[in-house]
Amino acid sequence: MLSKNNSLSTIHEDRPRERLYNLGAEALSTTELIAILLGSGVKGKSVLHLSQEILSHFGSLENLIDASVDELQQIKGVGFAKALQLKAALHLGLRAQKMQKKPKYPIKQPLHAYQLIKDGLENQKKENFAVIMQDVKGNAINQEIIAVGTLSQVLVHPREVFHRAIRHRAASIIVAHNHPSGDPEPSDPDIQLTKKLVQAGSVLGIPLKDHIIIGHGRFVSLKDRGYI
Repeated sequence: MLSKNNSLSTIHEDRPRERLYNLGAEALSTTELIAILLGSGVKGKSVLHLSQEILSHFGSLENLIDASVDELQQIKGVGFAKALQLKAALHLGLRAQKMQKKPKYPIKQPLHAYQLIKDGLENQKKENFAVIMQDVKGNAINQEIIAVGTLSQVLVHPREVFHRAIRHRAASIIVAHNHPSGDPEPSDPDIQLTKKLVQAGSVLGIPLKDHIIIGHGRFVSLKDRGYI
């Protein structure tokens, strides 16, 4: 057994298992934690390099959690056993997270949606597009920024919006984006996108409840304007 005073902690500072023992899980990067789950690398590729390659391939931890065993095995060095280990460990973490009860945030009017999302959007230098997902009672169950654009526009496709909604089993959604100019008045593209999202939501059975445009200290609700 290693002692916390063992010289290995200084000689092998790049070894994630020793770092976990000596420093605790909070001190490790996502790459290092995945490396511990993998256990070993392959010929010509260390376990840390393999771990980084997995994260780079899927783009985010969220995408990695959603990956199937077959998709995991597409990474050279990840066999059937390693793929199963990753899948099991990641879903244990996901289940633990879901068990943590979060206070529900009811959205009864546009102001509630604005108050929920404004801190993440209001002072951004580029346009950011966010989705608020709701349960059947109108409570916010999740929110994500799904696209970042330029100083004056952000390009969003309905499939990107509703992909998140379907994945989180949302009953309805509210979308929001900021205008870095500070003026929340909707542009023609904003209105056209809103109409497309209303149509897509109607087809999918996940209605768009509102589109909030955020400026500097104020907002516009496209529902209140009659576009929804």
